[in-house]
This record gives sequence, structure tokens and C-alpha cells, in this order.
Amino acid sequence: MLRLLTTLIALGIALNAQDFYPLEEVKAGQSGKARTVFAGTEVEEFDVEILGVLKNFSGAKRSAIFGRLSGGPLDSTGVMAGMSGSPVYIDGRLAGAVAFMFPFTTAPLAGIRPIEDMVAGYGEGTPVAETLAADPLDAWRQVAGLPRSASRPSSEAPGRFVPIATPVALAGFSERVFDEFRDEFERLGLRPVQGAGGASADDLEGPLIPGSMISVGLIRGDMTFSASGTVTHMDGDTLFAFGHRFLSAGATQMPMMRASVMTLVPNLTASFKLSSSGPVIGTVSLDRDSGVVGEIGPGPSMVPCNIRVRLGDGPSHEYSIELVRDAQLTPFLLQIALFSAMDGIHRAVGPLTVRVRGSVEFEDGLPPLVLDDIYTGTGGVAQAAALSTAAPLSYLLQVGHPGVGMDSIDVEVESVPTIQQTDLLRAWISKQQVRPGEAVEVRFASKEPDGTEVLRSASFTVSPSMPAGAVEVTLGDAFSANLQRWRGLFAGRKARDASATIRFLNDLRGSDQAYLRVWQRRRSLWLHSDRLQAPPASVRAVLATSAGRAAGVLDDLSDTIEEIRVGGFTGVVQGRLSLRFVVTGS
Repeated sequence: MLRLLTTLIALGIALNAQDFYPLEEVKAGQSGKARTVFAGTEVEEFDVEILGVLKNFSGAKRSAIFGRLSGGPLDSTGVMAGMSGSPVYIDGRLAGAVAFMFPFTTAPLAGIRPIEDMVAGYGEGTPVAETLAADPLDAWRQVAGLPRSASRPSSEAPGRFVPIATPVALAGFSERVFDEFRDEFERLGLRPVQGAGGASADDLEGPLIPGSMISVGLIRGDMTFSASGTVTHMDGDTLFAFGHRFLSAGATQMPMMRASVMTLVPNLTASFKLSSSGPVIGTVSLDRDSGVVGEIGPGPSMVPCNIRVRLGDGPSHEYSIELVRDAQLTPFLLQIALFSAMDGIHRAVGPLTVRVRGSVEFEDGLPPLVLDDIYTGTGGVAQAAALSTAAPLSYLLQVGHPGVGMDSIDVEVESVPTIQQTDLLRAWISKQQVRPGEAVEVRFASKEPDGTEVLRSASFTVSPSMPAGAVEVTLGDAFSANLQRWRGLFAGRKARDASATIRFLNDLRGSDQAYLRVWQRRRSLWLHSDRLQAPPASVRAVLATSAGRAAGVLDDLSDTIEEIRVGGFTGVVQGRLSLRFVVTGS
């Protein structure tokens, strides 16, 4: 009877929630009531003592209500992750949502987002915050061993309010995912917790009302990754929740599900609700600084992803999952899923070689993005393979081509518990002085994985029109060869369209080959993803200007004459050797 009465009261408040309590009328000393779920799906009431209003709390004209919470378990848990969005009422009118907290405090003190901020401008094209995910080049910077550009948050200062961390439940993932991606989760304002099984129909009984729990899904299937928070306000089939950003993804399409609280977990640093998710009930369509907005109805389309992993001659482990469609999030989620799939059967340390083969299929006739490379070492191999596999997709989706729709992702991983690496040892050239039109042979020695030394060679012909002067020859691995192409990525060069970008990415050098580059120290130009070798002075005068740079032209201080791929190696090729010869007059 009490539960029915509570539900009816909550429904009554929801039906009259358009009569908001104005922020300018909020004063210290007022008392309020708030609602959230502490167990199952039952919405319970707790008390709020208004301590004042924090003016210009998160920027000009953005204030927050300061309150002390009490009642229920809050005296022992304090403000919990998962309470974000809990509606606060003053005199029966909705004033805002519990959204902020002091880190490490033992008192249940909370910042309350005014409801006017949460609903302001919805449906009117109000600008949203920039996404917190990394910029499109960060993944490549990590692959190339360069510092990331995205700033990481400083440690949470106990003297200022911060958004309540969003608990994300991970199920079906390896335990090391929590540690390996701790920094990324923290940067996104997420608190990873052990996921629970899907909630049953009995667990999700009762209407969806302000104070109810919802989950936002990012990965579904054999692995699940979902974030939970509280509904603040409902306007027909539209609901407002969380009271702060989830990921600041802006306009988005994420599945929205009912959620049930299994238990509360008191914690010395930050208590949280342990919840489980049920079936999809709608779509989160907007994620901005003041909260998320969802629509009750069918869920969004997601990206099917199949991952198959096998160690040696052992059985294949298959994972069938769906990833949320988002330029920032999909590559990051693919990276997490790949790492977890590999970590489930690979050892964390010790010799390991991983071969990745796969592709991303696109809509509207775009060519597939090929995911194909090999990795080896005694530690961190799974991390490197997962990051490097997701990096090309990250660049493609975030570089700015409109209308790139993913159809499916398919990845196969084969690995052996040994190091398969070939080292380039030394090289020599057949001639130190060469006439135009003559052939040149480069011979080199490599150390194979079994310790034997093998001699190989590659030949090229000097062009009859080659001017006299010194010519450089570099024999190197994929890392050395790709640095020339990565330089363009770091400088912001963008291909003309998505198809050109895919071709550019598919042409990146694989680690199981060596690359012989013949080049001269003279200036050339890149136009988008195309190299203009030794352009005429008239062309350079037009393109090497500020207007040309704005249009995608990039200067290069070297001019590649020829590049030859040398195959036949076992495993990963490593090393870089430099030679030189001189072209004499004809």
C-alpha cells in the first residue's frame, strides 16, 4: 500500500512538473523533498535542506542550488554515483536535479542543477558542449609514441563541486579492462563498476516516473557497457535526466533502458548504486552540459561487431556485440572490446605475437576500411593491437567527412605465445656513383626469429631524367615508413572525401614488410592526401601560400623518388638503415 501511495504521489508531481520552482525564489533555510531509487525500481523520498545558491557556478549566468541531503541510507553513503538527476522539489514544484558533489567529503552535500537549465532550448538547436572524447589525431599520436593533445583532468579538488561520476557497468569484460582504461574512464567522468546481469521483467515493474533509474547503453551483446542515472522530469514521451553531461556527445543516438538497483555500495571515496539494465525503452537523443534528453519509443540502430580470437591451435572464441553509432565513441568502444577479447585468452606478460585481420564495412558504396597488421613483444601486445586497430577508424570518423555510416565491423585475431620479429642488421649498395638510367641494387642482412641471418636484395632504376646530386636510401620498418604519412595527419591534412581517406588509411604500411625508400632532400608538396613530387616553380608559387595551406596544401622537405616493399619476412620487421649514392652527369 505504501509503495502504491508513493508511486501515485510521484505521478502527481510528474503531471504538474511544468510548474517549476523559479531559481530566483530559492533561499537558504528552505526545505525540499527529492526522489531517487535505493532498491529495485521503487522511487523513494528523502529530504533536502537548502543552504543557498552558488551564483555563476559553472560560467556566467549558470548557477546551482546548494543543499544538504538526508534520509534513507544517505547518512552512511553520502551522495552516490547513480543519483545524478534525482529531482528536487520545493513546495511541491520541481526546482532541479541533484548533479554535483564535493569529492571525498563525508557529508551528503550536493549541488542541484536548476530545472530551467535542463530544459532550456530543447528542440531549438541550442548549442551543446564540446565532446570530451579525444581529438581525431590522439589515437595516432599514441601509436606514433607522441604525447596526446587532449588534456587530462587534474585530480579532483576536495574544495570544489564536480559532477557526480556516472557509474558504468561492464559485464563480459576481462578484469584488466578496469585498470588499462582507468585514465580514459576518468577523463570522460565515468566510474566503472562490475556489471550485473540483465534485469528481469519482475525487477522492472512499475511506471517510469521522475526519480526512476535509467541506463544508457554503449555496448550490448556478449559484452555490455551501460551507464546509469536518474530521471528528473518527463514531458510526454520526452524525459530529462542526469543533470550534467554524460559524455557531452551532443546530438546522438544511444539506446535507453530501464534500470533496477541491486544494492548500494558505500565507499570511502565515492559510494555508488550497483544496478542492472533491462530492455530498450527508447533513445537518448541529446547529451549536453545540463543533462541528457531521451525519447520513449524504439531504440536506435547500432553497429554490429563480430570479434573472433584464437591462441595457437586452440579453439576460437567468438563475441557478437553491438556498438553505439558515434564518431567519438565507436572506435574507443571497439578498442575496449578488442582488448578484453584478447586479454581473456592471452597472458599479460611473456612472449606473444598477435595478427589482426578485419574490416569495417560502410554504407552508400564506400570502400571497406581494412584492419590488418601484426604485433609482437613481451608485454603490452594486446593493448598495442587494440589501439592500433581502432586508430584508423577513429581518424576516419572524426576528421570531418559527413555521412559516413558504418554497416558492420568484423575482426579476427590469431596469436602465438612466441616472439616473431625480424631485425634489419646492415645494408650496402651496389654502386656509390650512378649514371641516370642505371640500375642500383641494395643488399641487406636480417636476423630471423630463429636467430639465423638471411641476405635479401631489392633493385631499382635511376630515372634518365634524374638531376645530378646526392640521393638518400632508407631501408626501414613500417613505423619509419608511416612517419612520413603520419606527419600529414598531425599537420591537419584531410583528404578530399571519405573514399580518399579510406584509400589513404588502407595504404598505411604493414609491420610484416620492409620498405626501401629512395629520396632526395628537396621540397615537395602534399595536396590533401596526394603528394606533388618536385612541382614546377609556377605551381609552387600558387600552392605554397597561406591560401594554399588553408586549402590543404602542406610543405615537405623531402621528395620520395621511389618506394619498394620487400616481403617474405616472418613476423614483425624492426630497424632502420640509411645509405647514400650520388647521381653523376650523363
